[in-house]
Amino acid sequence: MKILLAGYNIDYETIQDIEDALPDLEELTPETIAAAYARISRSPRPVNELRALARAEVEKARRSNRSIVFDMGHSSIAEHAVFNIDILGVSRLLVEEIEKFRLCSYTEKSQRYVLLKDDFVIPREIQETGLKPLFAGMIREQNRFYHALYGRLRSHVLDRNPDLAADPENRPLLEGWAKEDARYIIALGTETQLGMTVNARNLELMLRRLAAHELEEARDFSRRLYDATKNVAPSLIRYAAATDYDRLTRRDLREKVSALIAGRGPAPAAQPAGQEAVVLTAATERADDQIAAALIHASAALPKSRCLELAAGMETREKRDLIQTAFRHLKAFDPVLREFEHIDLHYELIISASCFAQLKRHRMATLTGQDYDPALGVTIPPAVSEVGMDAPFLEIISRTEAAHDRIRQAVPEAAAYILTNAHRKRVALKVNARELYHIARLRADRHAQWDIRQVAERMIALGKEAMPLTLMLAAGKDGFASLYDQTFPS
Repeated sequence: MKILLAGYNIDYETIQDIEDALPDLEELTPETIAAAYARISRSPRPVNELRALARAEVEKARRSNRSIVFDMGHSSIAEHAVFNIDILGVSRLLVEEIEKFRLCSYTEKSQRYVLLKDDFVIPREIQETGLKPLFAGMIREQNRFYHALYGRLRSHVLDRNPDLAADPENRPLLEGWAKEDARYIIALGTETQLGMTVNARNLELMLRRLAAHELEEARDFSRRLYDATKNVAPSLIRYAAATDYDRLTRRDLREKVSALIAGRGPAPAAQPAGQEAVVLTAATERADDQIAAALIHASAALPKSRCLELAAGMETREKRDLIQTAFRHLKAFDPVLREFEHIDLHYELIISASCFAQLKRHRMATLTGQDYDPALGVTIPPAVSEVGMDAPFLEIISRTEAAHDRIRQAVPEAAAYILTNAHRKRVALKVNARELYHIARLRADRHAQWDIRQVAERMIALGKEAMPLTLMLAAGKDGFASLYDQTFPS
């Protein structure tokens, strides 16, 4: 066995310094690694020699990449070229679109830890319709209230936690609690920044999809991202332009569904804003049997059909004992076995923008959603009511929604920029049981933010009703030890 370090990411400024010092050097491109790895399947040479050949003949490596990726269709080769991207001066609304691409890595400026200033994006659509004074004035009102609310919440948190507040090292934690509640009143147009790591295959997909997006900010982002990367790996990124599939499919679906609904008669009365926020809409039937069958299948030389027969014939006690065997050595930091990916749970959630910002981080799930809808009401942090600021909070919300209605009449695609982190949307979420365990550990823990913790706890409770054996140890990290001891008494 031999393990060789083939490369690693370094700052672009360092690469530029090397290029300036060695102007004749051509090999500072991730394309050479992609080309070398592409040749592994057809060459007997050691891969380190293939890398040396690619570095020595960059243009030949690029021709090879183009042939393999674009002519032969082996796009996975482009995944070996990785970019680190600084993204600055974008709106929170655009970040939601960027982070829809699941096979990338993101770290975003957190509104839970950073005290925000008054920076916000003014969309070009709004500028061109003469609504800039309305938009900017409303966001400045939101921001003024944000700072006033933070001051009240900070004092409230410090007063409620005198023991923690006595230690100066705890101040950032306590102030963070105040920030995370104050942020509910700021807009989706708030400016932010993030770091993104993306391979060339997913970069190309991101460029193409966002080039077709209805928001000008998204299209501008696509153009700037392409300009920043196009000369680094030109042999791996070709199809970056918007396609009819990306531009028209969503529009056509909306039109088709609208006609379909209209053909079914008058719509029912709108559902109240206080409707159930977490609903389990579907789950794998006989899920505990399916898990038992999956565990048998992975542990015995039997066809799946026979494993299902055995599971169906087991008594509850036997199934519990089998599934507990899969959990007996589990610790709070361990993922459950992959067999738990064989069963699914489908939820509909009505959640705030703050909650959605955390939920979308769970990229092993399938998450689709509707637009933010003021008719669904808003999420008000309990601490806002505790400090007597709920009435002025709702006054800002009311004025925000009035501004939203005016903007929506002129440029409906840009109206969401002015809505706040408190506003809600409906999303559909599909997770397998293994991913639900991950969500439980992270989001049902006492250290989790309260909004998503409430959603996660309800998801787990509903899941346990559908598959009690499968989810017997689903809990936050802080509750795992207690639940484990109940499951495995000494």
